[in-house]
Amino acid sequence: MIRKWVKSIILPPPTEIQKLLEEAHLFPRYQNHHFVFKGMKFTVTDFISVAYQIKEYFVEERMKFKSDSVSPVIIDCGSNVGVSIIYFKKLFPKANIIAFEPDTKVASCLKENISQNGIENITLYEKAVWVNNDHIIFGAEGADGGSVFHEGNKIQVPAIRLKEILQQHSYIDLLKMDIEGAEGKVLEDCADELHKVKHLFLEYHSWKSEIQELDKVLSLITAKGFRYQINSIGEHIHHPFIDITSHSMDVQLDIYAINENKKA
Repeated sequence: MIRKWVKSIILPPPTEIQKLLEEAHLFPRYQNHHFVFKGMKFTVTDFISVAYQIKEYFVEERMKFKSDSVSPVIIDCGSNVGVSIIYFKKLFPKANIIAFEPDTKVASCLKENISQNGIENITLYEKAVWVNNDHIIFGAEGADGGSVFHEGNKIQVPAIRLKEILQQHSYIDLLKMDIEGAEGKVLEDCADELHKVKHLFLEYHSWKSEIQELDKVLSLITAKGFRYQINSIGEHIHHPFIDITSHSMDVQLDIYAINENKKA
């Protein structure tokens, strides 16, 4: 009793994001849920993964950027349930956002979140960004980990060639790519269009079953005039020489790159 009383005096009350994360950790995974955070309404397929997205976007603001335009062009590959879209619209209310989300269940939440938060001027493709306009086998995880390399729940989804979307624009303020391992191939296919991009975000994934492409990715964006910063994310492996083979993904990085030569 005394210990609890002392703790309540020493420690500050939990913040709103701390409360959200505590609640999310107690909620079963991969179940639909509705909640409100700072007046924003969210319908989600996986509470805990979205709670951490909210922390990343609205508390840490890792994706904050500047633009000379009041209506910047943002291409959001892997929009999930729309946390990124809602954040970008808070940052730039008149932004033109082109969004992609291939997971049907997740895309359903994305559309609901766009609607219930009054978000406008969004072009949404329920397709996977890829190197052609055909179809691709996609592992739908039901949260933020759906991927062409995900082993479970394989489904066929329509694909769209990202290069052709980039060709439609002369200037792109932000290209965000969180496509769970497909970024190497898609980025290589888009190489001739990257000079149009000012800010580039890549969540790099190295699946154990695939050849590592980090060197190619970094060489490509460097050759196109980008200067980058890298943050390591994902699970920390304490004994890499021993435990690395037990994980399906051996590298997961956030790459933030700016084309300093690109002018509006």
